[in-house]
Amino acid sequence: MALSSMTGFARGHGASGGYAWAWEIRSVNAKGLDLRLRLPPGWDAVEPVVRAKAAAALSRGTVYGTLTVERQGKSPVVRVNEDVLAAVLGTIRALAGRVDAERPRLDGILAVKGVIEVIDAEEAEDERRAVEAAVTAGFADVVASLVEMRRREGDALGRILSARLDEIAALNARAEASAARRPDAVKRRIAEQVAALLEASDRFDPDRLHQEAVLIAAKADVREELDRLAAHVEQAQAMLAKGGAVGRRLDFLSQEFNRESNTLCSKANDLELTNIGLELKSVVEQFREQVQNLE
Repeated sequence: MALSSMTGFARGHGASGGYAWAWEIRSVNAKGLDLRLRLPPGWDAVEPVVRAKAAAALSRGTVYGTLTVERQGKSPVVRVNEDVLAAVLGTIRALAGRVDAERPRLDGILAVKGVIEVIDAEEAEDERRAVEAAVTAGFADVVASLVEMRRREGDALGRILSARLDEIAALNARAEASAARRPDAVKRRIAEQVAALLEASDRFDPDRLHQEAVLIAAKADVREELDRLAAHVEQAQAMLAKGGAVGRRLDFLSQEFNRESNTLCSKANDLELTNIGLELKSVVEQFREQVQNLE
């Protein structure tokens, strides 16, 4: 399966049954799938179908969908609301003898809110259902375009992430081959630190001295960190090759990368290893930032 980004944009339009419609969809990063729709009044019937189509095509991202609809070919109907007009005229008559003012003009009366109603021409039920079906089918087409755009961006992200993983693997290999990791160098550092402990205090008993030496030896060895980094790189490369919605799992791995690089820095008693650890932290952060965009 292909990788997909969570960002994208798509637009589509069409016409059916005297209606012209247009969908505009854009998506941004999110932890889950959040579809936010803006529909014209009277078009709520399409929402359940639209949500189902979005959920079937997308796994993650905040998706904003806007539908605009315009009716063509049929003039709206202008109608006088008799009840509102009667109420307005009754109020005018009641105030006529109490207020010294000119008699209201017809245009003023018709301008009162609610007196004139503009409504769409009536349509048959089957015609309406056909238009709604066309609108939902159009949404599916636009979502397909959005998915295609997200996949193209996902391909680019995959190449970037693969490059970052190659850098992590190369830095791991440099740390593996570092002169500071040779057994004689490790023994020398342990001996120097034990000697410093003995010099600082002459009251160490043999058991305590043994415990301190074990701790120093454990801190001097970064074997476990390097092995875990190599394993994480292999796992991340397999995820990228498999594709699909792997963003969350890669985000978890990026946290593991960060943890191992931090530990490497804290254990390093050598300038070369420290510099490698700092470079690792920088590359891992770049990896993590790009993973945030992946579905």
